[in-house]
Amino acid sequence: MAECKGTMTRRNPYLSGAPALGFFVALPLALAFALALPSVAAAGPPSGLDRNRELQACVAKAEANPDGAMADAKRWQEQGGGDFAKLCQGLALFHAGDFKAAGTQIEALVPTLGKDDPKAAASLLGRAGWAWLRAGDQGRAERLYSAALNKTPGDTDLLIDRAFARAEGERFWDAIADLDAALARDPRRADAYLYRASANKALSNHRQALADIDRALELKPGDPEAILLRGNVKALGGNLPAARDDWALARRVAPDSEWGRAAADNLARTAEIAAGAGKDAVKEKAKKVQ
Repeated sequence: MAECKGTMTRRNPYLSGAPALGFFVALPLALAFALALPSVAAAGPPSGLDRNRELQACVAKAEANPDGAMADAKRWQEQGGGDFAKLCQGLALFHAGDFKAAGTQIEALVPTLGKDDPKAAASLLGRAGWAWLRAGDQGRAERLYSAALNKTPGDTDLLIDRAFARAEGERFWDAIADLDAALARDPRRADAYLYRASANKALSNHRQALADIDRALELKPGDPEAILLRGNVKALGGNLPAARDDWALARRVAPDSEWGRAAADNLARTAEIAAGAGKDAVKEKAKKVQ
């Protein structure tokens, strides 16, 4: 049968606003930076707090207006903003869609901004990893996530991020290993169950995929993404009527979401296939009558 629409998405906790990749949510961006870079506010000179505020303002602007944030960051750098201004430039580049330049810029700041703070270093490495993944360099992204995990071993979000990168490289068993580790640390992560279900789906482990989806729905009832995926897995397993029930449910639950629209597409496409098959059957019967 035709491939069912519906992809897993992940909005990286290090860089928000990331659209869907093929396989696979997030602190407000300014707050994420304040937490991830605690050394900024206490960075020696009295201007440290001002730099933190400037960074947060620039980060908040980067997503909505990357060109404006880049202009602000350049002015800030001319005024002595240093590495913090460069960090904002990197984020502006990311949100402008220049992922390679963003990854290069952010990665280059790890030795300075992350020098004395493993959490800050891991945060920067995670941001750079996401940029390189968006640039299509899965291998470099995975290396950066691994480096980040060396700084903060067992970090649940980083494990999930690396699983995402590994799945993009079709290394589904390695992705599952990371997701197993993430769920061992936090068994209430509905998203991790859903990502593991998607990996199992790719490996044709349909029974395990459905078990993971059921667990995700226990933790997050009515999630249209999970319902859509369940329908897709059922369709791949040959149970099209049950799949159509799930797609209809996803469409009812969230008709205007990307998952509701994908479910509607699946329903329409399978209806067309069924109608075409019906016409072929009629033609065959007509031939026999003749």
